[in-house]
Amino acid sequence: MSNASAAVPQAPAARPTTVPRSSLSRTLALLRLEVARTTRNGKFLFFSVLYPAGLFLLITAGQDGDAKVGDLTLSAYFMVSMASFGALTAVLVGNSERIAKEREKGWVRQLRLTPLPGHGYVLSKIGSAAVVSLPSIVVVFVVGATVKGVRLDAWQWLALLGLIWAGSLVFAALGVALGYLATGDAVRPLTMLIYFGLSMLGGLWLPSTNFPHWLQDIASWTPTHAYAALGQAVEAGGAPHARDVLVVLGYLVVFTAVAARLYRRDTLKA
Repeated sequence: MSNASAAVPQAPAARPTTVPRSSLSRTLALLRLEVARTTRNGKFLFFSVLYPAGLFLLITAGQDGDAKVGDLTLSAYFMVSMASFGALTAVLVGNSERIAKEREKGWVRQLRLTPLPGHGYVLSKIGSAAVVSLPSIVVVFVVGATVKGVRLDAWQWLALLGLIWAGSLVFAALGVALGYLATGDAVRPLTMLIYFGLSMLGGLWLPSTNFPHWLQDIASWTPTHAYAALGQAVEAGGAPHARDVLVVLGYLVVFTAVAARLYRRDTLKA
């Protein structure tokens, strides 16, 4: 008879009483936090929501709203330009500065110690910026319709809202890239340089048809020019031009790739 004792069967391991939170749920939780933080920032809300509408009224004050800019009235042209400008402000300026400062304070490093996936932080920043950009677009539309007498069909209003909102993701990706590229002190001047440069060159403050021909050729390839052109084509009663769609998508791919590369580089440094 063998002296080896018989193996005692082990009791099955107890199942966890709680269900682990998925990566999506953690990302959504951070997204809600980011939206709440942003909406409590009065200065940011002023510049991203009210400032574009005020600038719209200022630029068009004393001018004939029925004057033509291409196929559009002056009021219709600047309504889309300022709605695009407002979305650009919300997603570019807000994203870049917050990410750079949070990196500098160690908040991003602390988040890496949590179960939140690495891409969850970036997605929450882009998502919160996109949420905040909606009011800026809507406020400019309300001003255009009630004060400037812009009249469009229902499908045009909905298409404009969808195009300008979706197109703003291009600049949200750019904001993430700038936030990972620059330090907390350098990010603001760098962002402002790009922000004002793209706004002016893209024809958001002044119709690009007033530019010299050589500058018009350059402006037509900027992301802001193509971005605003999407909505202007809808205002004119047609569909966005294929070239403008491709330019916007091309910049989205480039900015997203750059942001991803800079994010990975920052992760390796941590």
